[in-house]
Amino acid sequence: MRRSLDLLYAASGISAAGFLMAIFVIVLLQVGANILDYCISLFLGNPIGLVVPSYAEIAGFFLAASSFLALPYAFRHGSHIRVTLVLMHLPRKTQVFMSVAVCLVGGVVSAFLSWYVWELIRDSYEFGDLSSGLIAVPLWIPQTPIAVGAAILAIAMVDSAVRLVLDGHDTACDLGAGGE
Repeated sequence: MRRSLDLLYAASGISAAGFLMAIFVIVLLQVGANILDYCISLFLGNPIGLVVPSYAEIAGFFLAASSFLALPYAFRHGSHIRVTLVLMHLPRKTQVFMSVAVCLVGGVVSAFLSWYVWELIRDSYEFGDLSSGLIAVPLWIPQTPIAVGAAILAIAMVDSAVRLVLDGHDTACDLGAGGE
């Protein structure tokens, strides 16, 4: 089970990196189109208007996907900001209890966010909502990675709470240890 969860978190992180690379590629294509258009205008006198349709909108979709898919991976690797000022002055058992509570509350909030976005996806699909750019993208498509990322984050937080209860230590949510 541990290996499967770690693979899930890694796959989420790799997917986030893939979306970041896609942003790089689409922006690079638009910059290349602008340069080519400029060079053509030097020879023909007028630019021909080369453009990657909806590149900014699609890059925004990719950014949202990357951000949410990166959350579980970053959480499991202790990359999220921790507030330990109060916890470091508490006894170890209280630190563990507070860390478990924080992980469980975070898991519930993430699960609620995921559920809400899945409902939004269902509505977007049923009503046929489309983006407003040159390329009309069905909105349920860019919304899906957000829901998936939030769901995996909820799993990661509950996983951390369980590890804290069983082992007394977890690098992702052990707030008293500073995310060691």
